[in-house]
Amino acid sequence: MSGLLEGKHLLVTGVLTDDSLAFGVARLAQEEGARVVLTSFGRAMSLTRRVAGHLDNPPEVLELDVTEPAHLAGTTAWLAENWGGRLDGLLHSVGFAPPSCLGGGFLDAPWEDVSLALHVSAFSLKTLTAGLLGPLRASGSGSVVALDFDNRVAWPGYDWMGVAKSALESTARYLARDLGADNIRVNCVAAGPVRTVAAKSIPGFSRFEDVWDDRAPLGWSVSDPEPVARACVALLSDWFPKTTGELVHVDGGYHAMGV
Repeated sequence: MSGLLEGKHLLVTGVLTDDSLAFGVARLAQEEGARVVLTSFGRAMSLTRRVAGHLDNPPEVLELDVTEPAHLAGTTAWLAENWGGRLDGLLHSVGFAPPSCLGGGFLDAPWEDVSLALHVSAFSLKTLTAGLLGPLRASGSGSVVALDFDNRVAWPGYDWMGVAKSALESTARYLARDLGADNIRVNCVAAGPVRTVAAKSIPGFSRFEDVWDDRAPLGWSVSDPEPVARACVALLSDWFPKTTGELVHVDGGYHAMGV
């Protein structure tokens, strides 16, 4: 029996450790038949290469800093040489905010730090998608999935990263509008809190852990990335051919509950 992603070629950003949500997506995508390539840059490259070796079929790790146009050109060249210039889907799992933008300093964070958070965490979705538009078009039915944290409300300690995530969601909607004619879908998966390296860097993250499982009608485990990975893989597959511009909640139902 063929997997959901049989014959698909996917690019996955954001794999740093085994507990990264992106690692869970890459692992499940391979199990469902996809060929996967990972990206990383700078000092994190060695970590990503090491973690790539933990996958059943260790993938190539390309250097890709979303703020460096030359890296996108290099990625496109690699796709042309190795995958015939075709890309069926990509996972955007990129985010960063300087310490001043998190932990309760919302009123004091300088624009220089805020602009960096917005650039890396939101504008990069446009940069990545536009930079790989040729390969995505070549697939005939591309899918872009961005990992998100629902920001219809203000969260403790999340501050300017929350603003960046709201910008990410809006960016996805506009990309969905402009790329629909190319049969390219763009969606966000709003994940509940999962205990990753990125999550641990958020001051007060434990406050999410303390309440989420109690309020989520389906329950929630901060140590289980599998539900999020399954949603991403489903959206990267052909099973959602007319779903775009959507924010899919994978949070145990927490987002729908009142006090």
